[in-house]
Amino acid sequence: MKPIWIADDDPSIRFVLEKALAREDLPTRSFDSPKAVPDALADGADEGPQVLVSDIRMPGGSGLELLAQVKRQHPALPVIIMTAYSDLDSAVAAFQGGAFEYLPKPFDLTKAVELIRRAVAESQREEVAHDTLSATPEILGQAPAMQDVFRAIGRLSHSHVTVLITGESGTGKELVARALHKHSPRAKGPFVAINTAAIPKDLLESELFGHERGAFTGAQTLRRGRFEQAEGGTLFLDEIGDMPFELQTRLLRVLSDGHYYRVGGHSPLKAHVRVIAATHQNLEQRVREGVFREDLYHRLNVIRLRLPPLRERREDIALLARFFLQQSARQLEVEPKRLSDAALQALVAFDFPGNVRQLENLCHWLTVMAPAQVIEAKDLPPEVLGALNAAPPTPLAQATAGEPPAAPPPAPPSDTAPPLPPAGARSAVLAATAPAGSTPSPWEAALQAEAGTLLAQGRADVWDALMRRVEARLIQAALQATHGRRIEAAQRLGIGRNTLTRKIQELGLE
Repeated sequence: MKPIWIADDDPSIRFVLEKALAREDLPTRSFDSPKAVPDALADGADEGPQVLVSDIRMPGGSGLELLAQVKRQHPALPVIIMTAYSDLDSAVAAFQGGAFEYLPKPFDLTKAVELIRRAVAESQREEVAHDTLSATPEILGQAPAMQDVFRAIGRLSHSHVTVLITGESGTGKELVARALHKHSPRAKGPFVAINTAAIPKDLLESELFGHERGAFTGAQTLRRGRFEQAEGGTLFLDEIGDMPFELQTRLLRVLSDGHYYRVGGHSPLKAHVRVIAATHQNLEQRVREGVFREDLYHRLNVIRLRLPPLRERREDIALLARFFLQQSARQLEVEPKRLSDAALQALVAFDFPGNVRQLENLCHWLTVMAPAQVIEAKDLPPEVLGALNAAPPTPLAQATAGEPPAAPPPAPPSDTAPPLPPAGARSAVLAATAPAGSTPSPWEAALQAEAGTLLAQGRADVWDALMRRVEARLIQAALQATHGRRIEAAQRLGIGRNTLTRKIQELGLE
């Protein structure tokens, strides 16, 4: 383990902490001034500290200045600031600067060691999370269809060519675009993404190409567009099939000769940008309907990658579900839940119209809502159970055992959306309970379904039972996001610190 660094000009404080931590088998390194700590960090003679404990007032500088300097270089390092009881402003400033906790002087030695141990545990969790994240592949998939995608990314790694990514919503088109950028000669340049369907038609031209000052009402300053922002890198145009027809001409000009004008501008700009486009639309059909330019289609369709829907790669569901359950558990600081064989078979049989994104959301829901550590089939959300009850049985043995399943039916023509699966129980629930013109989000529907289950059991404490669970998850998420800093967690939740402390005690979250 790396040592605990102690910065204090008082030799008696350093001595007491060193001896107390040595009895706990925690190595230490001490400094008598704040200036010595950054020098030691820059020296790199050792691995650096596991935790930094610093006094707030020392000759030659302050602990708050040291905190700010250390956090710029090592944002995940827990820093404990020692301060006087009456110095409330310093305590608040320490928390706002990102301190893990503050230690009031004179301190109880046992509590000080306990606090440092908590900081060590937090530091080690951060290291494990960083190592896990670094080791996680950019895109998960063992199915033959995904291996084809991986091979294509590899072949394109030395190319600047335009790529068109097609596939249903939720299949991971942006992940593939980012992978293409990361493994390209432009990897050191920026990756800029824009969803052309999410920006109003009147603003999209300015978003893409920028505008000059005074180009239109409200254009008070010059603005760089996404093409300029992506200079030397990659521009990802998501949902290109929904781009307004008149803007397609301007995009075609950029792809043809590499030049464009800002809105209201008269000087041509040169675009040194690789374009990657994506769509869930059938562009050939859009061309036939006259809503997408044929010449632009051919400019974009140089290299085409089709991402398979999740129902065509069912053997990946177990792998993806395990990853998403572990990811959710890390975010909520709980033990990862496991799928029983029956629950996994049910997921493999489900068609997932929302694809990988829907599976990810489902795993978040299960982490919060499933009552036991092992998830049973009955714990799955209503939309899964309802669809399975309405659909014919699907052979699962091969897929759940990790072997490729029987060959799927022939895939539909490229970019042609397959027919939707039979409506499940979720549709019926939403239709019966949602207000007119309103569709609950997945987590709201899940909460509603859980409330319905408890009400059906005849319980008279449904409100309290669910509110305790919701409050506990909110507090855990806020503390996770702020690395345990309660003042910041309370501020971000919009409640007082005393309220947060009381809730933590009431809910048994200490």
